[in-house]
Amino acid sequence: MNKNTSLPMAIANIQGGNNFPELTGQVKFYQKRNAVLVVANIQGLPETQTGFFGFHIHEGNSCGGNEFTETGSHYNPENISHPSHSGDLPPLMRCNGGAYLAVATDRFNVKDIIGRTVVIHSMPDDFTTQPAGNAGMKIGCGGITRL
Repeated sequence: MNKNTSLPMAIANIQGGNNFPELTGQVKFYQKRNAVLVVANIQGLPETQTGFFGFHIHEGNSCGGNEFTETGSHYNPENISHPSHSGDLPPLMRCNGGAYLAVATDRFNVKDIIGRTVVIHSMPDDFTTQPAGNAGMKIGCGGITRL
């Protein structure tokens, strides 16, 4: 395990689904004392009406299946309502086809999400609809691996 908090402890390499082959990027996870810093750098996001995309940690350990069905639902070990799942993150905002996001969260530790997946959805999360925010289809995915 990486003891240097200035280096990421885990990474997810994002790939788009069959209809979004240009979608790529990385999500890095930095364990800090009381939080995890999540840093996403994504390219190839499609044009949409809103320009926002749901962005979540999912419980599954694979990006397999048609439209990433093996990712399962949002990471939610406490079994609480959306948008308070451990895996709920702020949406990505498209800018010139890409998105950059840095957010701190105390909803999980890096060790808790190793082997799970990061998912990008086609629509923004509405932060209301149960169980997952009506964020549309899964258009990008990456498995979270320890560095």
